[in-house]
Amino acid sequence: MSSASAQPTSEPAATAPTDDALPGRGLRVLAVTNMWPVGGSFRGVFVEEQVQALRKLGAHVDVEVVAQARGRRDYLLAAPRIRRRVREGNYDIVHIHHGMCALACRFMGDVPRVLGLYGHDINWHWQRWITKLGWGPIPDRLYLTKRMAAAAGEPDGPIIPNGVDFEVFAPGDRDAARARFGFSPQDKVILFGGVPSNWVKGYDVFSDVLAALRERGLPVKEFVLPEPGQDRHQTAAKFQAADVLLFTSRKGFEGSPTVVKEATAMNLPVVTTDVGDVAEILSGVHPSAVVGWPEPWGTPEARAKLVADLADQVGKVLAVGTRSNGREQNAWLAWDRIGAKIIEYYREVIERYASGRASRGSRGVSAR
Repeated sequence: MSSASAQPTSEPAATAPTDDALPGRGLRVLAVTNMWPVGGSFRGVFVEEQVQALRKLGAHVDVEVVAQARGRRDYLLAAPRIRRRVREGNYDIVHIHHGMCALACRFMGDVPRVLGLYGHDINWHWQRWITKLGWGPIPDRLYLTKRMAAAAGEPDGPIIPNGVDFEVFAPGDRDAARARFGFSPQDKVILFGGVPSNWVKGYDVFSDVLAALRERGLPVKEFVLPEPGQDRHQTAAKFQAADVLLFTSRKGFEGSPTVVKEATAMNLPVVTTDVGDVAEILSGVHPSAVVGWPEPWGTPEARAKLVADLADQVGKVLAVGTRSNGREQNAWLAWDRIGAKIIEYYREVIERYASGRASRGSRGVSAR
């Protein structure tokens, strides 16, 4: 595996370097993305946080947003806009966030590029097809999880997950947080980490698990994490107020769920279906649990068993009644560390690109 792979460690965060020693100093990056938070939306907040982390580490990062407000046609129409920006921006590297943006970046000129893949662009059949159509001339791809790299046919591909803002997502006054949202100290508060109308997040399963817990005599209370116009500090306060995050996303759709990592940074116990990289993120985190998919999946019996298994694990976490050790266990996910890994990977790609261009030049072949 490439040296870009971010390896877990429980060491404390390193002291911030001086400006002269910042790892991104002198690096010019263009981030091209179809995921960017606008008007209070959480869409692409992890891309925004990555950009902010790279800037704090000394890199100059510009952002070009594709599609979103411009509509899906922009996946094609953006190509001349991106090419012009690359020509005028004197960038050292272009980071393409999401496979759907790859096609618009295919002919943007002679510049190193990295394609960051996020989940739907690999796991959803039609998006996977468009992604592979666009990634032809992009030899350097970056994955969030081992599972995603394997699904893309590159099991030894470089892996760097998204990070977490450990300054915002830090444990605090639980009593104050619960009072803020109208919960008593005795309430058992179960947090749903997605928008209920988003089918992928499995709100139907979440609701059935809570119903099962109530049938067992546990008067649990539902609490929904996302809210229009909600800032990150209010999001953190909701983690603080809850007793457990119950993450019920459907099989085969998640990449590296940010909400699970944020919960661990808050020391909030997590019970989750086995999606994305949650098994790696929750390895060594207690109390928490990853619940596997009963076989044969897709039958009513398997779904009923999943609900029962999730309810069992939530009940066990509530019985323990403590916060988790997630923050200590996942200190390696702090954005300063993840950002440094990304910059290291950028520099590897730039070096390989320069070596390849020199080799092509020595053979009398013009670089694309």
